[in-house]
Amino acid sequence: MSIKQEKLRRLAEVARLYYIEDQKQSDIAKKIGVSRPLISRMLSEAKSLGLVEITIHAPWERSALYAEKLRQKWNIKDAILKEEGDNDHLTNQLLAEGAFELLQQVEAKKLGIGWGHFIGQMVEWLETHPCKASTVSHIYPLLGNAAIPIRNYHSNENVRIMAEQLGAEPHFLYLPALPESLEEKELLCSTELYKQVKNQWRSLDTVFINIGNYPSTPDFASVARYGNLLQKEKACGRLLAYYLNESGHLITSDRDFAIQIPLELLKNCQNVVGVCSANTGAKALRGALATGLITHVVASIELVQEVV
Repeated sequence: MSIKQEKLRRLAEVARLYYIEDQKQSDIAKKIGVSRPLISRMLSEAKSLGLVEITIHAPWERSALYAEKLRQKWNIKDAILKEEGDNDHLTNQLLAEGAFELLQQVEAKKLGIGWGHFIGQMVEWLETHPCKASTVSHIYPLLGNAAIPIRNYHSNENVRIMAEQLGAEPHFLYLPALPESLEEKELLCSTELYKQVKNQWRSLDTVFINIGNYPSTPDFASVARYGNLLQKEKACGRLLAYYLNESGHLITSDRDFAIQIPLELLKNCQNVVGVCSANTGAKALRGALATGLITHVVASIELVQEVV
């Protein structure tokens, strides 16, 4: 090795210790047996020789960078990405704001909404930031109501509040999301009420779907609906009350009795917005994107950075 090559090697090693391993200049000086001022000069020389490049991404630049990565890898139309807040609640409020930014960008008119913790956070944000001049004219639930005392899973209530704050007309689904059995589901889905709702689902141009993790709380009777299929197929995420694995396979069961928008209607929707909360995991988002259903994403930059 020539003297020049050895010098470059030493400069690169000092730069690695300082910039990559985050060691102090004084500690590096002790480690290689030189003075601290010499370490400072070596770092400056490493930058001047092009051995070190420092790039600073402003928040909007990071957002654009990772949105483009999502578009290239999963062929989505667009994404709204936000920096994480100081805690999960603040992060969710920032993401909720992003979701309604996207709603205006796509000029949604007939909107369908799912359920879940983050949908509830979106409703909460909207209650303090009404937008009654929005483009949305009608709002529909994408699945029935859950029999649990948590507003986030009461689809009709979320539709009512969101419609009021957006200046839209609410439409309700007076059926349970999880009937007692498959036989009860078949009976309910044969009614004129369900057929009317199904026709409304066909007219949707935009839907908000919470991308959740699996296992999740609440569990939505997964054992009764799927047996051991979710474990066997390695489920990692959830869209509405559908479960999926990391490869994007949507797990189906002959005994599934959930009442929700059918997948074939979801696939035909122009804008399927996958919204991620502060708690959404990388596997769940990766799996949701791999289904090919998602056309738009709302998520934190940090989550997308992990995914891509």
